[in-house]
Amino acid sequence: MLVAQGLSLSRGVRQLFVGFNLSVMPGSATILRGPNGVGKTSLLRVLAGLTVPDEGNIAIGGEVTTALSLMARQTVLYIGHANALKDELTTDENLSTQLALDGQSVRPEVRLDALRSVGLWDRRNVQGRRLSQGQKRRIGLARLWVNIGRQGKRVWLLDEPTNALDQAGASLFMDIIDAHLASGGAAVIATHLPLELSGASVDFNMAVPQ
Repeated sequence: MLVAQGLSLSRGVRQLFVGFNLSVMPGSATILRGPNGVGKTSLLRVLAGLTVPDEGNIAIGGEVTTALSLMARQTVLYIGHANALKDELTTDENLSTQLALDGQSVRPEVRLDALRSVGLWDRRNVQGRRLSQGQKRRIGLARLWVNIGRQGKRVWLLDEPTNALDQAGASLFMDIIDAHLASGGAAVIATHLPLELSGASVDFNMAVPQ
């Protein structure tokens, strides 16, 4: 589903990673493990087509993609470590805005079902500035929930998705990932925290020049 070959990226004189290879098949997940600052976010942005690598190529569904290519935009769902919410918008409005930025038109009832499923029903009309960090992060879970089994966004690239989530929220995240994989989707998840998920695990330190 997603194959990366020989990816290399530098920032100034610093080499972030060299010759990185990755293969993620339908129904599988890869976890990128490593401390903050090692380059996991930069790799996810390359995989998402948001950053052009110095070397290497990425193929999705057998088709080689370029930065911001139509294939990448249609197939990849990237959720970064920042919540990217508007303080003045309500929970429902923030979710609607994020889905629109994903290029998705979702019926209001589907959106509200997603908020109910992630425990935000009673906060749906609350402005972003009044939400806790955990509640803000659950909006990202709602964004994932909407995409379970849907055509299009079959490859999820997630950066520190369990940050700020309590145990119940982390468990909910795992349930969503399991459902996504069961539907034939794939995921690449970057984390510096323990994450109990069956799937390949990559020590990202191995790709970083010493």
